[in-house]
Amino acid sequence: MEESEDYFNGRENGSSSQGQGLGRPPNPLAAACRPSPPCNKSLLRHPSLIRTKTSGVSVEPEPDLEDHESEFIPIVRSGACTNIGLRPKMEDVYVCVDDFTQKYGLKNMTDGPSAFYGVFDGHGGKHAADFACYHLPKFIVEDENFPKDIERVIASAFLQTDTAFADACSLDAALASGTTALAALVIGGLLVVANAGDCRAVLCRRGKAIEMSRDHKPICCKERKRIEASGGHVSDGYLNGQLNVARALGNWHMEGMKDRDGGPLSAEPELMSRKLTEEDEFLIIGCDGIWDVFRSQNAVDFARRRLQEHNDPGLCCKDLVDEALKRKSGDNLAVVVVCFQPRPPPNLFTPRPRVHRSFSAEGLRELQSFLDSLAN
Repeated sequence: MEESEDYFNGRENGSSSQGQGLGRPPNPLAAACRPSPPCNKSLLRHPSLIRTKTSGVSVEPEPDLEDHESEFIPIVRSGACTNIGLRPKMEDVYVCVDDFTQKYGLKNMTDGPSAFYGVFDGHGGKHAADFACYHLPKFIVEDENFPKDIERVIASAFLQTDTAFADACSLDAALASGTTALAALVIGGLLVVANAGDCRAVLCRRGKAIEMSRDHKPICCKERKRIEASGGHVSDGYLNGQLNVARALGNWHMEGMKDRDGGPLSAEPELMSRKLTEEDEFLIIGCDGIWDVFRSQNAVDFARRRLQEHNDPGLCCKDLVDEALKRKSGDNLAVVVVCFQPRPPPNLFTPRPRVHRSFSAEGLRELQSFLDSLAN
């Protein structure tokens, strides 16, 4: 199926792009790296992940779309922006699609939107990020269980993308690289976020920042335990002394990181889901270059003010990138903002509580005595 260039750089949805243009990611060795029929089997976990029971990390229960129907149906609008920052090369990629199923010629199976958004932060080159940006949404939408068994479908798509990239690298060593990956899907009134790496998704609910992902750093206690159980180690905050992320796609060329049977570097995403309500205003998805200089609540406050001014998610992304540059972020920058309402965020008024003050009889006597002394 032929894809348009704008599909992958976000312009189709009215988003803006600053700095490096990201046109359509290349499809290296298409015949070799594109798996034949989509895999519809049960999700196969690496043995290392089975041993450490990754289902024990902060993953919310798998949602059933029929059980999670929400009275609130969001109206999605999105925008995106990138900038090379202070780096010599641009390795961040994003995908931004407000009409996910329609883009792939499928019938929308739910009431409301079917949208897909993703950010990919490449390292050691841009090939893995481009590959994941192109293939991950395809693996999701082509699964026969989409969109009903959504969490299993997404987790399986991450692992299929990782395996397909390994096949591509085996045919062309020049593709060797890695990427973190974060994908957000809005299916009807349900938001599902899948993350592998240190990109971050933050939901704004009536001005409050709600983190929809967890940064996978090797120094994180749960990640360190999983790494060590898989035969790896953490040195000076780096996985095997080489990577500053604990989960990523690719990196098949790095010895001791991963193989077909598992390894300390995991490509399995951590998933969080939430039923959207009328209080949910927008979602920010950004690579770590954004979060190096923004705290989650700080980013929500900043974006909320900008959306109140112009109500333009694309322009809001540019505002976030420009502010990150002012704050001296030293990394590539990529951010996506998804609005769930047609109107700008409302002003929040906190009513002042009435303060009732009273004086005791003794206090009144002391005050009267003090005033009398002044008169004398």
